[in-house]
Amino acid sequence: MPDAPPPGSILPPTPDAIATAAHILRAGGLVGMPTETVYGLAGDATNGEAVAAIFEAKGRPQFNPLISHVASVEEARQHGVFNRDAELLAAAFWPGPLTIVVPHRRSSGICDLARAGLDTVALRVPAHPLALALIRAAGRPLAAPSANLSGRVSPTTAADVRADLGPKVAVILDGGPCDVGLESTVAACLDGSVALLRPGGAPRDAIASVIGRPLRSPGEAERPRSPGMLLSHYAPIAPMQLNVLEPGPNDAILTFGSSKFVDRGANRTVINLSPQGDLRQAATRLFAALRELDALNPPVISVTPIPHEGLGEAINDRLARAAAPRPGAELG
Repeated sequence: MPDAPPPGSILPPTPDAIATAAHILRAGGLVGMPTETVYGLAGDATNGEAVAAIFEAKGRPQFNPLISHVASVEEARQHGVFNRDAELLAAAFWPGPLTIVVPHRRSSGICDLARAGLDTVALRVPAHPLALALIRAAGRPLAAPSANLSGRVSPTTAADVRADLGPKVAVILDGGPCDVGLESTVAACLDGSVALLRPGGAPRDAIASVIGRPLRSPGEAERPRSPGMLLSHYAPIAPMQLNVLEPGPNDAILTFGSSKFVDRGANRTVINLSPQGDLRQAATRLFAALRELDALNPPVISVTPIPHEGLGEAINDRLARAAAPRPGAELG
């Protein structure tokens, strides 16, 4: 492998550039990837730290579910469970500007953080030949939200990506201007219905024509399944208390950094998201840790203070949503 180009370099669409970008992705780095919709900030969807780096690079991060980009319908089926509606939509629109949300397949390697801890996964086969070549060369699904700083206009050229992200992205593959220039439509194929979660490059009427009935609008509980629409989040059954300095003797404890609370052995009542105080590592472990503690059926999950800077803002936001009062039936 030749010497790596300087961070933020725009590379031409050559086999050598694709190989360089694929090597970066396999090593956990980030790449600006063209698609027919907008340019994506691509990282290995199976690597929690790479996904955390995506949120970090975009600034003011929120752990929304991310779309995982794959190279074929066959590959998508390795990560999600496709019912008849999902199969019809995949056959009609892929490759293309439609993201399909389906139940997550347990054998999939797509990490918790890319799915925001949900039991669903958002999948798309992009139509851009350079994106498909990169996915195949990397040999893994690529999480790729728009390659811009949070709140900025979505990028439709390689220069847009460099202007927003600069050295935060290792390289940017130049695939020319995006043909669609608008994010993908997101449709959820769950529970025997199809819900439009986000309008985009695939028209509602065209989707309805394929499935043979109108799309429904999502309820509030479904909205977190779509990128950019997160309102609530995975909540443990056990009640949660945040910013706890002195947990009770029977509490399950979620802690961070140098802590006086240590694992009590076989009971596994303490989980430290990162003993080294690494917020990226903490983000990677957050959802799995919540599930692990909840499985113990503790009276309370007590969370010790976590810094709010950088990824800590998003971690605390997710914890606050998980700890929020949940009227009616318990959420799981």
